[in-house]
Amino acid sequence: MEVRDLSESTYVIRLERDGFSFKPGQCVNLGLKGSGINREYSTYSGVDDPYLEFLIKEVKAGTVSPGLRKAEPGSEVELHGPYGSFFIDPEKIKSSQFVFIGTGTGIAPFHSFVLSYPNLDYQIINGIREVSEQHDYQDYDPSRIACCVSRKKWDGFNGRVSDYLKQMEISLDKVYYLCGNQGMIHDTYDILRQAGVSGDKIFTEAFF
Repeated sequence: MEVRDLSESTYVIRLERDGFSFKPGQCVNLGLKGSGINREYSTYSGVDDPYLEFLIKEVKAGTVSPGLRKAEPGSEVELHGPYGSFFIDPEKIKSSQFVFIGTGTGIAPFHSFVLSYPNLDYQIINGIREVSEQHDYQDYDPSRIACCVSRKKWDGFNGRVSDYLKQMEISLDKVYYLCGNQGMIHDTYDILRQAGVSGDKIFTEAFF
């Protein structure tokens, strides 16, 4: 096990793959071995990577995320899964355009999508509080990612994801994946439906 710090609040944990199989976008339950407490995290690494990675926000009062961050290199963790249906049908990649909308660490499954499917036609809208939360943006095509910063002023878009959506042209033909906090998901779902996007083109995964 290895830990890569990204910011004061966020880090990436890397585990040995050991033949573990998953679909990009699925999640697992993780916890320190013997602790008896696990939490759910989306896969962050690509489906063909020789390791497993998870993007984790440290909750100071939490029982899992602080312990994982402080664990010594090589420590063992418990991993159960994979779970969930927040994934892409590979057959649709050739014929569909995707819009991935995520807040904070809700960008994790989209990172897995992009690493796993080189020919993916995608756009990412990432809502964060500060510019320092632009985690691993070098892994995305810069022309395909829009960043919405809600707390500190910067040269890009200032505001929430919902503010960004209200000023953009929403395509009715694209497929939308929403991941992050429930408030964002509810607001974004309503905006998309009001714009005329069919419900069967919207997929959601709430983190909290």
